[in-house]
Amino acid sequence: MSAQLRTTGNSSARDALAAGYQRIREDTASLCASLAPEDTVAQSMPDASPAKWHLAHTTWFFEQFLLAYFEPGYRRFRDGWDYLFNSYYQAVGPMHARPQRGLLTRPGLREIMDYRAHVDAAMHELFVRRGDDSELQARVMLGLNHEQQHQELLLTDIQHLFSLNPLQPAFRDAPSPVRVDAVRMQFIPGREGIVAIGHAGKGFAFDNESPRHRALLQPHAIANRCVTNAEFREFIGDGGYRTPSLWLSEGWDTVRREGWAHPLYWDDALETAFSLSGRRAIDPAAPVCHVSFFEADAFARWTGARLPTEFEWESAADELSVTGNFVDSGALQPLPAQEVGGSAMLQMFGDVWEWTASPYVGYPGYRAATGALGEYNGKFMCGQWVLRGGSCATPAGHVRASYRNFFQPAARWQFNGLRLARDA
Repeated sequence: MSAQLRTTGNSSARDALAAGYQRIREDTASLCASLAPEDTVAQSMPDASPAKWHLAHTTWFFEQFLLAYFEPGYRRFRDGWDYLFNSYYQAVGPMHARPQRGLLTRPGLREIMDYRAHVDAAMHELFVRRGDDSELQARVMLGLNHEQQHQELLLTDIQHLFSLNPLQPAFRDAPSPVRVDAVRMQFIPGREGIVAIGHAGKGFAFDNESPRHRALLQPHAIANRCVTNAEFREFIGDGGYRTPSLWLSEGWDTVRREGWAHPLYWDDALETAFSLSGRRAIDPAAPVCHVSFFEADAFARWTGARLPTEFEWESAADELSVTGNFVDSGALQPLPAQEVGGSAMLQMFGDVWEWTASPYVGYPGYRAATGALGEYNGKFMCGQWVLRGGSCATPAGHVRASYRNFFQPAARWQFNGLRLARDA
């Protein structure tokens, strides 16, 4: 199994799982409630997917890995949809090409919502019959966390799509945050020596968070907050995007090829940025976001600092409460850090995913599970970099200190930001 989960197999666990299933499935549908049918079909780039496809793919996941697995006589909702809505699970068969998902005008949105209702009804029947089965519970937990990942992807994909519309439409109105001064950046000494890294074994976790192992941390310090828009604007003003010595070779090639001069969604005047609430003035004290690993690394070099390793980051976050500005807050954008007095780590969870200096590889002793579910994480451990902490588009309760996100180094359409670190 790709999910690390231990369940008790009693009726209370079954009922809680069924209630969680219904809530998360409803959350996905509610994110699309304000979208016109036309909004759900378009695909803005190969890395993004139409909202309609997200709605269907997350449903396919339960149909494929739960209903078809536990119910040998289950009849799929429509023939051929396993081809349309499979993402990358080669073990279960071929799939429609990812860059062409926007060409799927049929099936229509209404039929996709009927599909969701059909699978939800079948799943609730499965809960009644086999809800105390520990393997079923583990697969449901994996499916629900998978769906929460797609809730965030749905939002970031819609933002990218709407940004290309000359009318710059808003996905959803959100209150303008109160302007505050940025919290003074401080570097807080991190742990040194051998530390335990990875999931400790209680509750759900993805397989890439295990096995728990030892890592050696050298003397270092980590910034108390994320880098702000104002600080990144200084980097731009100092010629950061025109100075090749600050950039990794591939990053500099990307800057020149793509014509990057500022973070994604910023205007050329460096005054406004497109958000899920439409185009808004850039808040100087809010965390900079929609920057690639290349940009984060170049900014860190410009300051004379560096990005933290994922082990330094996890060690700093391990004993903190997992609270922050998640999608449930309704802000739909990163917010400035709030002063709490003294030296404290701020914004470790929510606001922006934080790039780390760590490549996405398996931990010592990692083994991908056998079968199709083993394709969930392990097959992507090549050419990607680890991000930590969640964002303002991440559902509350979805992340933890050991959670490892990963993207290719040029990716910018996610809510990616950075925190500085330095050697002590």
